[in-house]
Amino acid sequence: MTIGFDRDSWDAHWRDADGDEAEGPTTPTPYLVQAAEAGPPGSALDAGCGTGTDAVWLAEHGWHVTGVDIAPTALERGARRAAVAEVPDAVTWVAADLTTWEPERRFDLVTTAYAHATIPQLALYERIGGWVAPGGTLLVVGHRHGSHHRHDAAPPEEAMVGAADVAALFDGPDWRVDRAEEPRREIVRRSGPVVLHDVVVRATRLP
Repeated sequence: MTIGFDRDSWDAHWRDADGDEAEGPTTPTPYLVQAAEAGPPGSALDAGCGTGTDAVWLAEHGWHVTGVDIAPTALERGARRAAVAEVPDAVTWVAADLTTWEPERRFDLVTTAYAHATIPQLALYERIGGWVAPGGTLLVVGHRHGSHHRHDAAPPEEAMVGAADVAALFDGPDWRVDRAEEPRREIVRRSGPVVLHDVVVRATRLP
C-alpha cells in the first residue's frame, strides 16, 4: 500500500490530532446503531475502533465489546471515554494490528468503520469477516471518496472500494448480504458541516 497505515503512522495521527479530531466522533456511526438494535445484545468486536465511540456506545447498550486498534494513543482515549460513560469493564481494549491479530473467539457482531491497514481494503474486510460467529452480523462502513479524509495524505485507490465490491466478498453459501449501499450523510464539525459519502455493507453469517 502506498501510504503509511502502520502503527507509527496511526499513533502519530492521534497524537497530533486536535479539535474535533482529537477525541474522535462524539456520536456512534448511525449504521452501527441500526445493526445493533436489530437484535439482542451479545458479543461485539469493533475492528479499528479508534477512540472508541462505537465500542462505548455498544457497551452502554448491553454488549460485551472488544475494541482493537493499532494505535495505543487512540485506545487510551477510548478507555477514558468508557470510564466517563461508566462502562469501563464492558470493553476490552486490545492494541494490535488487524492484519496479524487473531481473536480467540468469534463474535455476534463484528463492525469496522473507516479503518485502514497495511493491506488492500478488500483483503482487510475479508479477514475481518472471518471473525463473525454463525448467525452473527458483519458491518463494514468505509469512505467512498476521500476529500474529507484528514490523514497525512489522500488514501490510495485500494483504500477506497465500492459497496458492490465489498458485498461480492460475501456472495456465497455461508453469507446473506442484507445491505449494500453508498449513502451520503452530513456531520457537523467545529469548522462547519461536512458531507460524507459512505460505503455500507451489512451481512449475516448463516448458521
